Amino acid sequence: MALHNRLGRLGEELALDFLQARGYTILHRNWRYGHSEVDLIALCAGRLRFVEVKLRSSHRYGRPEQSIGGKKIAFILRAAEAYLEVHPGHTDFRIDVLAITLSKTGPPDYLLIEDVY
Repeated sequence: MALHNRLGRLGEELALDFLQARGYTILHRNWRYGHSEVDLIALCAGRLRFVEVKLRSSHRYGRPEQSIGGKKIAFILRAAEAYLEVHPGHTDFRIDVLAITLSKTGPPDYLLIEDVY
């Protein structure tokens, strides 16, 4: 398996543990709609959350959250709208970003940015 695939899976596992410890109930992993994919769909505090997870092994190329631009948010919004059509009953949602940076000397660094959109 390629390094980026291994890092992606590691990021998802770290994200699951981190979010569940903060009260998120994970509904779906890697939910796809057309060419769009949502890393995690969860419930927390009565709201549906579409969570984009970004993992970096260092800050060499910038912080993980800096790699999420308007195009990615637009893809997530389209997927969110499709999800709401397939799973009616949810009227309130938000998009969250979980940025994870690995450390060679300690635990990973987490930054949860809620309500990005």
